[in-house]
Amino acid sequence: MASPLAEPATRSTDRLPGSLPMGVLGLGHYLPDEVVTNDDLSEVLDTSDEWIRTRTGIQQRHRLAPEDATSDLATRAARRALDDAGLEAGDIGQILVATTTPDYPISAVAPIVADNLGVLVPALDVNAACSGFLYGLRTAAGLLATGTGPVLLIGAEALTRVVDPGDRNVAVLFGDGAGAVVLGMDDDGSLGPFDLGADGSDPSSLYTPVGGTREPTTDDNVGERRHFLTMRGREIYRFAVANMTASSQTVLRDAGLTPDDIDLFVGHQANLRILDAVAAKVGIPAERCHTTVHLHGNTSAASIPLALAHARDAGRLHAGDRVLLTAFGAGLTWGSCLLTWSGA
Repeated sequence: MASPLAEPATRSTDRLPGSLPMGVLGLGHYLPDEVVTNDDLSEVLDTSDEWIRTRTGIQQRHRLAPEDATSDLATRAARRALDDAGLEAGDIGQILVATTTPDYPISAVAPIVADNLGVLVPALDVNAACSGFLYGLRTAAGLLATGTGPVLLIGAEALTRVVDPGDRNVAVLFGDGAGAVVLGMDDDGSLGPFDLGADGSDPSSLYTPVGGTREPTTDDNVGERRHFLTMRGREIYRFAVANMTASSQTVLRDAGLTPDDIDLFVGHQANLRILDAVAAKVGIPAERCHTTVHLHGNTSAASIPLALAHARDAGRLHAGDRVLLTAFGAGLTWGSCLLTWSGA
């Protein structure tokens, strides 16, 4: 593996089209201690374990401690990723946090994480909702290609703080957690090609209507509980399957690969039915898919790095493996990319 502090390398002639010689140098994750099972939710909501499992595949999710916020989850995952990479926080050139649940409405999470780590480096948030980690990967790739690096990219969410705990259609879906990667130039790995997209024509299918500049918070709209995340599930299901499938196929085409060339498929862990449908349409068999939605629920921008960490710990990631990542999110957004695993 190339030194994580090395200057950008020239692209290898046998590298996939649209890819860059970059890789994951370190990987870390953090999940809150509290586990909320479907049975736990059935005690406070009109639902059941069977109802949740058959519709989503979710069995449990984690909930952050009352004293914690998104930056705390992000910092803990970041420290583990740095340790895994064998680096100090001072070695990092930039910090990116993919999140849609910041500590404060105005003020990014990334600078708080930088301060927690004891460094003064450029730090910013990327908000593409559940697609945020892939948007962050694309941003990190650009930074690395122009000489910044290594880049610490964290996907972190505290979604249980922004959903209505009394809405069984939404509250059962989401969990909290964080996953982090240290990205650097790496002749043994590759990142790309990418396919990213967005359609903002109707954000109301998955959004929080109150609390922004369009409709500031008032006593009335809070009383109506409109400051919580809302979703039109059937529309989102169709959107997710269509766009994750098309985006994955675009990346494979641009890379000159077929589904048979993919060693592991890791989609945004929102709903098992969505993941199964996308994998089937792309042509990737179940044994080459890695899912964690049953353990974590939907952790938005944290779901893909959490799934990567789980896959590595399960022995499913090996040096040279080609990993297809894909996601969709509020906005509405979507994206996919190829990652050649270099053995972090």
